Amino acid sequence: MTNIGKVSASSLLNRLMSRGKFRHIQILVQLAELGSLRRTADAIGVTQSSITQTLAHLESILGLPLFHRHARGVHPTDACRDLLPLARQVLLGVTQSAEAIAARHNHGHGRVRLLASMAAINGLLMDVLADFNRQHPLIQIHLREAEREEQLAAMTRAEVDLVACRRPPVLPEGWQFRALCADRYVIVCRNAHPLARLTEPVTTAALGRAVWLTLPAGSAARSRFDAFAVRFEHPVQIHPIVTRTTAVMWWLMLAQDLLALLPITIARPLLRSGQLKEIPFGDTTAIEPLGLLQPVSQRSATADLLSEFMHARGESTDACAHE
Repeated sequence: MTNIGKVSASSLLNRLMSRGKFRHIQILVQLAELGSLRRTADAIGVTQSSITQTLAHLESILGLPLFHRHARGVHPTDACRDLLPLARQVLLGVTQSAEAIAARHNHGHGRVRLLASMAAINGLLMDVLADFNRQHPLIQIHLREAEREEQLAAMTRAEVDLVACRRPPVLPEGWQFRALCADRYVIVCRNAHPLARLTEPVTTAALGRAVWLTLPAGSAARSRFDAFAVRFEHPVQIHPIVTRTTAVMWWLMLAQDLLALLPITIARPLLRSGQLKEIPFGDTTAIEPLGLLQPVSQRSATADLLSEFMHARGESTDACAHE
């Protein structure tokens, strides 16, 4: 490896731009994740000597070692850890660009990069996307679940065309929100739960004796539950599994006598199918509506098509909030 002494950030940038390759970045990330030259070579489909040569070339560009070698393999140096976030982001960008170009080449109509919160997936997209696909089968939709912080990061990096989410308290610069569906909190349980047979609003005492499944701290639903639970005479009983993963939530709700306070848009699919039941409790607190965040300008035609389709579908306030 060449000892290049002190260098400026600009000179390193120029070296990476002129001499670095996407393969270098792929090898860097794979080596850091797999910790083995042999496993990295197998994963990428090249020889181990090729991995070694490429790594040596990348280290010569930077003038610093990127991995510590040991008997069991390799592990990243501090310099490598500094480089990994950028390397992963570049690989993600290359992958997404390849998918976009392939979609346009193979189908001719491009794609929509769509992020959606858990509530938006359940309350807005599960029905709409299937209908949209039937009408526009040549448009690919790349859907990824993400909550507030990840959504904002993706918008800042211009990695997303539309975001299906709850109306944010402050709109990101250059984005606008289009409300599509009102929402409210409900208490739900499985049909076999003793409280499911009640037709009158359940008492606070009965709710206080129940075991509750909750979302993680920091979520709007958990904050609402914590404020609601102060009414209980005794400390609330919380199930030991706390999650926002819907598959786990529904598995627990359908297998055990649990209550959950959730936006109706999250519970909507299982309420419609009859697997969960809403417990009347006399509090229908409204929350911010669900809808679409989309750029004010420089929008893609395919993203606009999906946005207009969802608006035309008539996801009205009453239809969403009152099942």
